[in-house]
Amino acid sequence: MNIREQIEEREELILSPLAAKSRLAVRSREEEPDPLRTAFQRDRDRIIHSKCFRRLKHKTQVYIAPGDHYRTRMTHTLEVGQISRTVARALRLNEDLVEAIAMGHDVGHTPFGHVGEYALRDLVGHFNHNEQSLRMVEVIEKNGKGLNLTTAVKEGIVGHTGAVIPSTLEGQIVRIVDRIAYLCHDFDDAQRAGMLSEDRLPDDVREVLGITPSEMITSMVMDIVENSMDQTEIKMSADVELTMNRFRQFMFKEVYLAPALIPDRNKAAHVVKNLFTYFMEHPGDMEEDFGHNGFYSTVDVVDYVAGLTDQYAIKLFKKFYIPKIML
Repeated sequence: MNIREQIEEREELILSPLAAKSRLAVRSREEEPDPLRTAFQRDRDRIIHSKCFRRLKHKTQVYIAPGDHYRTRMTHTLEVGQISRTVARALRLNEDLVEAIAMGHDVGHTPFGHVGEYALRDLVGHFNHNEQSLRMVEVIEKNGKGLNLTTAVKEGIVGHTGAVIPSTLEGQIVRIVDRIAYLCHDFDDAQRAGMLSEDRLPDDVREVLGITPSEMITSMVMDIVENSMDQTEIKMSADVELTMNRFRQFMFKEVYLAPALIPDRNKAAHVVKNLFTYFMEHPGDMEEDFGHNGFYSTVDVVDYVAGLTDQYAIKLFKKFYIPKIML
């Protein structure tokens, strides 16, 4: 019995009967099992070693071109993974699966975060970052071969937001923890930016969740564990879920849609839209070839622009739209 088989055997003994077992994982293309790693561990590693994961370090979370200590998509992703593993461990669910889903859930995010997502949606009519995350790992990575991830990981990635809820409890953990992480940590960054302070939190949020990001995360995680133990779905109590939604409404009003952030967001949308227009007219200037036999579609341009980091998008915008100053 090799090490992977020993881990799979321990999963059967230790994990909840409701947990996803790596021994039963399925891939679209069959592969020889790894002697050391389970299927979900292997998926996690493939995502972490991918180009789309590395680009998250230069993609906006909330603040465009922030200073030190502000979150990026990379740090948000790591925080979602950490909190998700805590919940999974408490519920005796598969930590490796939740980590793999968490590492991949945002790899389809555009430059400048949701601003770029909305800009591409305006241009092509339908664009969602969760669907693009799935496309990144399934189609685009490894020069069009994809990462051949397991079905449970892919389902969790695309289901971390949107109408379709993942069938695995591990996918459901990431779905709810993603919201917990961005609300609490965006509140932390908003305080650092001088946009908010603890005393401005709604009274019910203060009373039910607490006033610091750590207290808020702890309150919601404990509530999830208490209400999901040995259950067939991951859920919060009605009171905590209502308060979290109240907190989310507060954050949209005070931060996500704040007038102070609109000028930079308009500029970011302008960059994304103009790059899309440019590459539709000059597809040969895309530095990575998403086309086939010289043919480029709108999808190829969307894939290329969506994959750019903030910094590289700005660099390309300057290259194609800003005249050079001759000294």
